Amino acid sequence: MTPTPDPSRIPTALREFAGSARFAQALTLLAVGLAFGAHAIRSVIGAPGLLAALSALVVLCAASLVARWRAVEWYGILPLTILVFIGWCAASVIWSNLPPLASLARLGYLVAFAFVGIYVALMRDTIQIVRAFGDVMRALLGASIVLEVLSGIILDVPIHVLGIQGDIASLGPIQGIFGSRNMLGFVALIALLTFLVEWRMKIVSRTRAVASLVLAGLCLMLSGSPTTWFALGAALAALGALYGLRRASASTRWRWQVTLLVSGIVAIAAAWIFRLRIIELLDVRSEFDVRLDVWRELSRYLNLNPLQGWGWVGPWPDSAPYTWIEIATGREHGSALNAFIDVYFQVGVIGALLFIALIGVALVRAWLLASTRRSVVYVWPALMLVAIAVTSFAESFALVEGGWMLLVVCAVKAARDMSWRDALAAGRPPVPQE
Repeated sequence: MTPTPDPSRIPTALREFAGSARFAQALTLLAVGLAFGAHAIRSVIGAPGLLAALSALVVLCAASLVARWRAVEWYGILPLTILVFIGWCAASVIWSNLPPLASLARLGYLVAFAFVGIYVALMRDTIQIVRAFGDVMRALLGASIVLEVLSGIILDVPIHVLGIQGDIASLGPIQGIFGSRNMLGFVALIALLTFLVEWRMKIVSRTRAVASLVLAGLCLMLSGSPTTWFALGAALAALGALYGLRRASASTRWRWQVTLLVSGIVAIAAAWIFRLRIIELLDVRSEFDVRLDVWRELSRYLNLNPLQGWGWVGPWPDSAPYTWIEIATGREHGSALNAFIDVYFQVGVIGALLFIALIGVALVRAWLLASTRRSVVYVWPALMLVAIAVTSFAESFALVEGGWMLLVVCAVKAARDMSWRDALAAGRPPVPQE
């Protein structure tokens, strides 16, 4: 005879289930998959389906967070830069030219992915996050290659619902399940760096690590994204610098840090001076011209609201002034093709400075941790933030969905391991321990 469950124990069982490590692991995988697979989900089941999935994920993350509330040390782990930036975006609803409900909905979309990113950063340690990103990236990139082969070689017809053109037979550019070659390149870059960290930490087998690196490298090359090659070069340079810094003695490391900082500033200045020559050498004139046209049109409207911007919208809506810019450039755009300019246009110079502070503070924290902590896993947030920062000069991925969630995860993890507020309370500088 089957025993009858005791109703009084059901809430306790649910609380234990919601607070379990396995539940948090499953939610982390779902969060990364939904954030970076948003285009495919939206294309298959529509925007309402994506919003329903995101809402359900937020509810589950909230339940898990409540169940494990006492296990989390809240003081000093949420970066003020994230809170202030989101707060300013929320304030922009007041002067937005969109209807109030539409503005609140778009703000809610930003907050939802930020909340999910905070949950992932709080509930999982960095090794577990790297594993989750690695597993999800393998699945997403693998699905992209399979569908591209199906479309371009086996069936020889585009898969319009996913935006796949089927050009893999001519060696690209391909889009995978991400809607554009630049987004595929960005995801492939993140995956490549993640797989490198996995390999160095030996948390996956050698065979799996090599196969993963080949998959990411193949997707990166077939994407044909010039933006990604710039970001890859910066990430590899950062990886080499960190490799040297981690082996330098503690007494001389600060000198190398200053030398690298000066060298970086000189390299950026030289790249700006010789930007036209670099563009010609890399044969990306058409890509640059598209962005220049958008930025030129944006500058006309920036003069009207330079301080507060036009109000937060995230991905561009079908309304003025965004439609005016598309008409003037003769192309449809979902963003300003530059995260910093996009933020400047939407929430003004104040919002742009807050966003720069968010990336800058997170990168400084992550860099110091990566250069001083023994574990290789601390290199991962630093590399992710370098990739985000460089990519943000040519794309707005850092403001929406997967890119935004990744930025929040890295910022929270860096703040948790190096809190300025804890250091000030203790009366010492926030120097990471060896």
